[in-house]
Amino acid sequence: MRHVDLTTRATAPTAATSATNATRPTAASGGGVGFGSLLNDVASEVAAYIQHGDADGGAASTLSAEGALLRARATGLIMDGTEGAEGADGVAAPNTVARPPQQQAFLDSIAPWARQAAQQLGVAPELVQAHAALESGWGQRPLRVEGGASSHNLFGIKAGPRWNGATGDSTTTEYVNGAALTTRERFRAYPDAASAFQDYARVLLDNPRYRGALNTGNDAQAFAQGLARGGYATDPDYASKLARIAGKLQGMAD
Repeated sequence: MRHVDLTTRATAPTAATSATNATRPTAASGGGVGFGSLLNDVASEVAAYIQHGDADGGAASTLSAEGALLRARATGLIMDGTEGAEGADGVAAPNTVARPPQQQAFLDSIAPWARQAAQQLGVAPELVQAHAALESGWGQRPLRVEGGASSHNLFGIKAGPRWNGATGDSTTTEYVNGAALTTRERFRAYPDAASAFQDYARVLLDNPRYRGALNTGNDAQAFAQGLARGGYATDPDYASKLARIAGKLQGMAD
């Protein structure tokens, strides 16, 4: 599921958690529905979260704004009544994004380079951050070189015949006729994350296959589909996975 340098195609397993879900403002309660009813509804949602966890597509993925808020407080992602994002009644605003600390730390760490690459590509920085998150498992599954050090290859770019830099071998997943196959491939390695983002931008700009992804602005769907049509990955669901993560980072996902 990872990009192959201009001439070949590959991809690696991707992982994303629905803990990046942004909550949306909810309509005011009406028709005589009181606080007790709302509390019961929220309690049911939280109970579903405890039972099913926070996996995509699980019961917790449909939490309302109130349920998501209680979930965030229960897991320590926000502090009750102390965030500074509350309304006059001390309740956090319903569109506040609760994101696991590790994910937020990853996004913060790559933000400057994501902005630079995004400017070159003509897209929103969140789309570049989402792509890095998808390919690296939010920075928790970095490709490694011999000795175990990180290759800083956050975008899964393969070391094809035109690559003259450092490399590292890693296990990856390819999809052939819809079937997932595990293989061992060689990937590019960089001295630091900044170099990885610079090379990523060059790959997309220099390869005409990815023209459909360029200058797509805030359109996560167009960016993701442009990459997928260009052959960035062999995973048939790659575009939807990338678009969903990008949408969450933009605060638009359910």
